[in-house]
Amino acid sequence: MKIYIKNMVCIRCQMVVKNELKKLNLEYSDVKIGEANIIGTITEEDLKKLDTSLKMAGLELMSSRKRILVEKTTNAIIELVHYTDEQIKVNLSIFLSDKLNYDYTYLANLFTEVKGTTIEKFYLKHKIERVKELLVYDELNLSEIAYKMHYSSVAHLSNQFKKITGLTPSQFKTLKNISRDTLENL
Repeated sequence: MKIYIKNMVCIRCQMVVKNELKKLNLEYSDVKIGEANIIGTITEEDLKKLDTSLKMAGLELMSSRKRILVEKTTNAIIELVHYTDEQIKVNLSIFLSDKLNYDYTYLANLFTEVKGTTIEKFYLKHKIERVKELLVYDELNLSEIAYKMHYSSVAHLSNQFKKITGLTPSQFKTLKNISRDTLENL
């Protein structure tokens, strides 16, 4: 049985889910961002216990098909931006449509309805948050970051960064108290 989990956006979240499943003696075959495959059946009582324990960790079980699809869209974008260096070879719309097996217009409308923002704005926010992370690490220069994040130029990255944050990348880098958002709050 597959269960879907809201706000499960990182490896630590996966560890939390695995620990909670073990506490309830629920066997699983796979736990990945946004979902877990439970071996066998799970009782309503165990589902409620799991949901309660997950909520304490900022996670939540989902049952609405629409919310599950939006969460899958969210997780696909997060994985693409934060956990792969691979550049998609097609437009984001085609990538998401192919990955989730839904028409992009339907995905986009549903995403906006549930999240209150467009897929494109969500994607750009995540790209800029990843750029912030790379700037804070201070291991790459701006040209290397632009290349890594698949921007056509440093100017394009800088313009988008300023549009979203109000600062240039170099202004951001000089801040003493650099603030970054958590992935689940973007």
